[in-house]
Amino acid sequence: MRTRVKICCMASPSEVRAAAVAGADCIGAAMVTSGPMPSGPGPIDDETARAVIAATPPGVTPFLLTQAVEIEGLVRHVRATCATVVQLVRPVDPRLHLDIRESLPGVKIVQVVHVENETALELARGYAVTADALLLDSGHPAGGGEVEELGGTGHAYDWRLSRQIVQIVDKPVYLAGGLTQANVADAIATVRPFGVDVCAGVRTLGKLDIKKLNSFFAALRAAERSV
Repeated sequence: MRTRVKICCMASPSEVRAAAVAGADCIGAAMVTSGPMPSGPGPIDDETARAVIAATPPGVTPFLLTQAVEIEGLVRHVRATCATVVQLVRPVDPRLHLDIRESLPGVKIVQVVHVENETALELARGYAVTADALLLDSGHPAGGGEVEELGGTGHAYDWRLSRQIVQIVDKPVYLAGGLTQANVADAIATVRPFGVDVCAGVRTLGKLDIKKLNSFFAALRAAERSV
């Protein structure tokens, strides 16, 4: 099965076009909501997010990343950017998913699960009931260090837990967290995700690096052929 690829942290229409040319199935635009995103290289404002989403070509799905946990702010940003997929980067009450479906009919929900330990298994199982897809990532949403981490960290983690999540839920699962051209083959072989999500692994000094981007796709496609 072909592994879908999401290139995250898009900062401009030109980055979107480069990701699409390389073969991306999805792109991610990280929104500023109630203050700056505490981690990751690419938080942007409403206007930029709208431009990024508008520049996304047919066949590529734009995700709006948000740390919002209140329906009013989330609806405001989705409508301002014309997003059709919203990625919730914080742990939320699953009732928020139901509020999104009521307030934003047709908008798909991707819930991030930070795989810190085995508690992620039951968390993922619960979210899979109400979300359209899950995205497994590294990070510490509760502020495990000096700076809270909600994604885009460039840090890998124990993929064996992610494999268990793929096995127990019946929704598409994207794998993120420290993926690079050097480890994406091992990630696919271990987890067998529906898709992979990469941000820092295809960037240099925060900017999209075309050489790294193309090398990532080459490594991923070679891995698919060997699975």
